[in-house]
Amino acid sequence: MLFILYTARRCRSLKCLPSSKVLGTMYSAGVAKPTPSAEHTPAEREGPCLTVGKRHRCHTILTSISVAPNASAPNSMADMLPKFQQVVTSSSVKPKTKPVQEPEWRHMEVDTSKFPTHCLMLSKIRLTSLVVITTMGGYALAPAAFDIQTFLLCSIGTGLVSATANSINQFLEIPFDAQMSRTKNRVLVRGHLTPAYAIAFATVSGVAGLSMLYLGVNGLTAALGATNLILYTLIYTPMKRVSILNTWVGSIVGAIPPLMGWAGCAGNITAPGAWIMSGMLYAWQFPHFNALSWNLRPDYSRAGYRMMAVTNPGLCRRVALRYTAAIMGLSYLAPALDVTSWWFAVESTPLNAYFLYLAWQFYKESDSASSRKLFRFSLIHLPALMLLMLFNKKSLRNTTDTTNSVSTNGEKDPQSYFAVLGKPTTLKASTV
Repeated sequence: MLFILYTARRCRSLKCLPSSKVLGTMYSAGVAKPTPSAEHTPAEREGPCLTVGKRHRCHTILTSISVAPNASAPNSMADMLPKFQQVVTSSSVKPKTKPVQEPEWRHMEVDTSKFPTHCLMLSKIRLTSLVVITTMGGYALAPAAFDIQTFLLCSIGTGLVSATANSINQFLEIPFDAQMSRTKNRVLVRGHLTPAYAIAFATVSGVAGLSMLYLGVNGLTAALGATNLILYTLIYTPMKRVSILNTWVGSIVGAIPPLMGWAGCAGNITAPGAWIMSGMLYAWQFPHFNALSWNLRPDYSRAGYRMMAVTNPGLCRRVALRYTAAIMGLSYLAPALDVTSWWFAVESTPLNAYFLYLAWQFYKESDSASSRKLFRFSLIHLPALMLLMLFNKKSLRNTTDTTNSVSTNGEKDPQSYFAVLGKPTTLKASTV
């Protein structure tokens, strides 16, 4: 046994045989007992041999010495050398093949049949639809005559500008979107569209949208759209990796579309009522986005985005609660500014109260379940609140009647005293 160990160590063409492998082989005078892991082939039953294991560089490492059944132990090294030489010779070193290197640049083929679908995905169609809906709400809430042509041009133009902003945003965030589970399937990350296509689409939709707003609506609406485009692409998008103030800038971006709708209808935004729906949109985005980002903290952290949920979780919960309470305050301010009737304050109270309760639960529990409930209800809260505002809007006729209620002699019309909760009552004179 010692002679075998000594000879194996002297062999230069093989690495040193570990002593544990040699000593682990069991010999007996009669029938040899091989190790349990050894599997014997018909060639091995003829006599003792060496089992060749894995390769290491240009040499062959011997992993075990196994003795076939019914074979006697080797009497000398000469009995083992023929087998040993046969194994080493058969395991010749194969020439190394150079790995095939993939080209640094890869040709991308765009499927033109799916181009409209990919353009909708590039424009973030769900987010753009929300922007258009809030613009329609601002237009419908304004105290001016409703014009269907201006309404459509304002809505379509705002949607095109929103599509431009979202396309540029995805173009600038390709390497960061690839690191997030939420955004890794976007069209630019997956290569469904090339960056050149994205820039071309953004240019065409942006020029068309701003031209439509300027020529078809008015200059103020177009200026608000251009301001929103700059805020979203040049300030909000790069600020996401710099400061948590990006959330406040993003809320301003979301609050401008109702102002665009109001300006498209009334031609100005100087009236206090123009800022009610805009203020609600501004406040609503904090509980909505903070609840969304709470469960996406690993993604945002991996991509390097500085969000409140990542850098300051306590502030994230407090801000969500504060701005949810602010929505309830703005709901009571709307009838005070003659934007809606007081029925709106009454009807929106249960809706806002439950929203505030969920924000309080998120503040206290701060877990994934409470944040998910707050986020899902925010998707119901905003359209329900906007519908209540439109149903309880102070109509143009009521405003005109109130203005003309003063008679020529300076006395107020008695009918104005019976306009309760924005729903006027007509007096009928009885005749004897």
